[in-house]
Amino acid sequence: MSESYIVPFGQGEAEYVEKRSRFIGHVWPVDSEEEARRYIEETRKRHHDARHNCWCYVLREGNILRYGDDGEPQGTAGQPMLNVFLREEVTNVCCVVTRYFGGILLGAGGLTRAYGGTAKLALNEAGVSRMRLWATIAIPSSYAMYERVRLLVEMEGGIIAGTDFGADVVLSVLLPAEQTQSLQEKLTELSAGQLELLVEEEAFRPGPREEAR
Repeated sequence: MSESYIVPFGQGEAEYVEKRSRFIGHVWPVDSEEEARRYIEETRKRHHDARHNCWCYVLREGNILRYGDDGEPQGTAGQPMLNVFLREEVTNVCCVVTRYFGGILLGAGGLTRAYGGTAKLALNEAGVSRMRLWATIAIPSSYAMYERVRLLVEMEGGIIAGTDFGADVVLSVLLPAEQTQSLQEKLTELSAGQLELLVEEEAFRPGPREEAR
C-alpha cells in the first residue's frame, strides 16, 4: 500500500475583516519552491497597494517549510498561517494573506488570529484531496446486478467515472488501489464467481474534493 497525503484540491480565496483591516487569503496547490515563489510575487504585484502580503508554503519533498511576515511583528503572521496547514496535515501548498490596514492596531493576539483565521478560510474554499495510488478498473455486469454492483463500488470508496450500457453494463471505476482485492472478493460473493473486475491502470493521483477539517 502506497503512502497517502493531503493536498489542496484547488485554489481558494477568502476575505476577513477585523477592526476595518481587510485580510484577503489565497491558497494554491504547488509542487516546487519556484511555483510557490511565483504565486507570492504575483500576489505582491496584484496587491502592491496593500500594507502587507504575508506568506507561507509547505512542500512534501525535502520537508520544506517557509514563511514570511512582510513587516508584521515577528510570529504574528507567517507562522500562524503555516500552523494552519501543519495542523490540517496539508502539504504541497502555498498561502498568501494580504492585509489592507484599517487604521486600528490589532495587537499581537489579534494579528495572529486574523492571519491564521484567514488562511483557514481560504483553505476551506480550496478544499482538500488525498493523494494516493488509484486503480482504474472496468467491471462488466448484467443489468440485473448493476445496482448492487454500483452500491458495492461506493461502499469500497470507489468513484464511478462512467457507465457503458451495451449488451451488458460496463462500469468504469476509480478505486483506491488497496481496495481492489476487497472489491473483487465482494463481487465474487455477490455473483457466485461470475463477476470479475479488470485493472486497466494504477496511478498516483488526487482523489475527490473533501472539506478541510
